[in-house]
Amino acid sequence: MDVLDLARLQFGVTAGLHFLFVVLTLGLAPVVAVMNTRWVRTGDPLQERMTRFWGQIYIVNYALGIVTGLVMEFQFGLSWSGLTHYAGDVFGAPLAVETMVAFFLESTFLGLWIFGWHRLPRRAHLACIWIVTLTAYASAFWIMVANSFLQNPAGAAVTGDRLALTDAGALLTNKALVFSFPHVIGAGLTTGAFVVIGASAYRLWRHPGEDRELFTRSLRTGVVLAVHGVPIAVAFGFAQFATVPEGKFDGAAASTGLGVMILIGEALLMATLLFLLPLIKVLPHWRWTHPLLMALTPLPFAAAILGWIAREMGRYPWMIRDRLTVADALSPGLTPGMITASLAGFTTVLTLLAVIDYALIAKIVRRGAAAPALGAPPEPDEPPAGRPALTLGR
Repeated sequence: MDVLDLARLQFGVTAGLHFLFVVLTLGLAPVVAVMNTRWVRTGDPLQERMTRFWGQIYIVNYALGIVTGLVMEFQFGLSWSGLTHYAGDVFGAPLAVETMVAFFLESTFLGLWIFGWHRLPRRAHLACIWIVTLTAYASAFWIMVANSFLQNPAGAAVTGDRLALTDAGALLTNKALVFSFPHVIGAGLTTGAFVVIGASAYRLWRHPGEDRELFTRSLRTGVVLAVHGVPIAVAFGFAQFATVPEGKFDGAAASTGLGVMILIGEALLMATLLFLLPLIKVLPHWRWTHPLLMALTPLPFAAAILGWIAREMGRYPWMIRDRLTVADALSPGLTPGMITASLAGFTTVLTLLAVIDYALIAKIVRRGAAAPALGAPPEPDEPPAGRPALTLGR
């Protein structure tokens, strides 16, 4: 493989593995926020335990996803300086906003939510997780603004040898954005829903006597979320065909990825609407269905990756359609050895993070919700050694 193909492979691997974390984060954030809201409104201890249990899984995935995002930044700087030079003033602006949203707002309020249990007033604590959720979707919006600019460079004009932003409104209402962003939202909701369904089914199948009510409610919550997420993902996925340039999916690889993605999306839609929803009340009690539900868990991840591949490969040979080729966007002076070494390093790190993410989430699920570490009540202070604790009265 030459330098260009190796650099493309590096980008595909790093972006694809990073997206696995992102799509689950987008799906689990509203789940945790809704459960937290139910607890604050009703005071139901079961809702508190559900919030703490699923919140742990969300935090693990979020934390490791941040690290994969840093790897993405490294490969951008290493391999694609031509893109930065030519379109950095336009393409870099939404990425900069996303960084400020994600790292300053989202991370700050997530920290307040994690460490604010039993310290912040309940409603203030609840507001933190909703801000985390909204900023997560704001981050996704700005990422899709940047990506949609590559698909259709709206709102920019050539000034000298570079692109300059001429119309911010056109950038934010890009025809490549208006359907793709809701599609990503639907994909995230679908992924989060099927993870909740699969994990709950596992607990009900392997440990039917432990926390049955908690995982019964969780499974039903996942089904309701899937009923909303799958149609959004599929509908806006098909709607994007009205905005793609002619011939985008002529390539064999892109068309194959697109076809498989559509089949998976349709299968998820059929499974959700024809099987899960009508049986929502009895699914937790029908143990024979639980292995089936567990087997559905990887499908949204596969559909998301295949959809991303189809979207990105359909643009080749352009980095910015009709403006900058992938070859011209490549950093000068790179050698096959340099790219191979960085590809191996990035792939190893990201794969390791993905394995750790799965292992930690699986450990939380296997352990169950008996005593979630997140939000555990603080232990009473121990009296100094050799001195009795102070008591009031007899």
